[in-house]
Amino acid sequence: MNPKTFALIIAISVVTALALPIRLAAQERGGQPRYSVTDLGTLGGTSSVAYSVNKRGWVAGTASLAGNTAQHAVLWRKGTKTDLGTLGGPNSTAFFPLNDKGEVSGFSDTFNPDPYGEDFCGFGTHLVCLPFVWQHGRRTVLPTLGGNNAIANEVNNRGQVGGVAETNTLDPTCVPPQALQALPVVWEKGEIEELPTFPGDPDGFVNAINDSGQAVGASGQCYTAEPGIHALLWQGGWVTDLGNLGGTMNHFPQDINNEGQVVGFSALPGNTTIHGFLWENGVITDLGTLPGDFWSFAFSINSNAQVVGQSCNSDFSVCRAFLWQNGVMTDLNSLISAESALSLLVAYNVNDRGEITGQGFDQNTGATPAFLAISCDEAGCEAASSSAAQVTSDPRKIALPENVRKLLRRQLRLGRFGAALTRPQ
Repeated sequence: MNPKTFALIIAISVVTALALPIRLAAQERGGQPRYSVTDLGTLGGTSSVAYSVNKRGWVAGTASLAGNTAQHAVLWRKGTKTDLGTLGGPNSTAFFPLNDKGEVSGFSDTFNPDPYGEDFCGFGTHLVCLPFVWQHGRRTVLPTLGGNNAIANEVNNRGQVGGVAETNTLDPTCVPPQALQALPVVWEKGEIEELPTFPGDPDGFVNAINDSGQAVGASGQCYTAEPGIHALLWQGGWVTDLGNLGGTMNHFPQDINNEGQVVGFSALPGNTTIHGFLWENGVITDLGTLPGDFWSFAFSINSNAQVVGQSCNSDFSVCRAFLWQNGVMTDLNSLISAESALSLLVAYNVNDRGEITGQGFDQNTGATPAFLAISCDEAGCEAASSSAAQVTSDPRKIALPENVRKLLRRQLRLGRFGAALTRPQ
């Protein structure tokens, strides 16, 4: 998802080559790796989400504070947690991947009420929302297109940031309180560049940007019943419609790797459900769901074409993180120790070393903490103890309490262009 200089591309090629024995070992076990899972903790509350992990093993995401009344962007590295703070308001998040230099892109509410009452950040505060990049303890605020709000999504290794920014133009397709047009943008060296939407679409956003500067996102109308009408790829000044899985809405690319492969999710015909997809060389493939499930969402793809995401039943009472590779979707819970305290609900990111981040559920405490899953070959968990290396053959299908179901649905809707989830007919 993150563009890099040629030198960094060469470095990543070396890392990939070094990781080959790990992948070969997994193939000897039937093509599926096994994982050691770490609970990353929170900032005092009961919930956190690990949205990304870079090749240095640094993890970025968001965590609730004591009392669960606010959340802050957080960076986990070498066993420590760093609260990245806010821009004056109560909340912030790092929703998309950090880069390998340790630059974290995110967004925060400020202390200023939005003039139109918009809730652009999605925190429910109706405060002005601004994007930032954090590095070495310093936050740099990014500009808008003349409007009040903007959101920074992914930052690549060249420091380019993809996202969405408001103009000062009132948008007649908006539903109050949303009022202003918002366009897909890329920030570079503090400057903002507006990208084109699909012809006729007034609004759009960039979710991800890879090491070649290719960006993916979507465009459509403002807050309406049909968000994300066109899934888009930007490259070389051109915009390409990636197509969809047959529906008329909810087409959201989430990631693009350095090979130009794109993953995301899209509505099926009738718009009654959403499935994860893989797009490659003009062909879009439905990744399906785990057995018995109704929804699926693909969030990340690495350079080895490993895809991670989430698969859920119709009412989100059962949700499981998945790993998709070589055409097969596997419940990530089947690849961890049966003794793990966490059920893995959703996987948001996988790096080129195969390390996976996401969010779990602890049945004992009811908490929903962030997790980092590392291949047993890399972590040495097989040598640690025989029980730690056990893999459950019957993944746990935990019935989730209503508060966790609401949390998962809200995370899918977070931000201006979240999925419009409807119950199946």
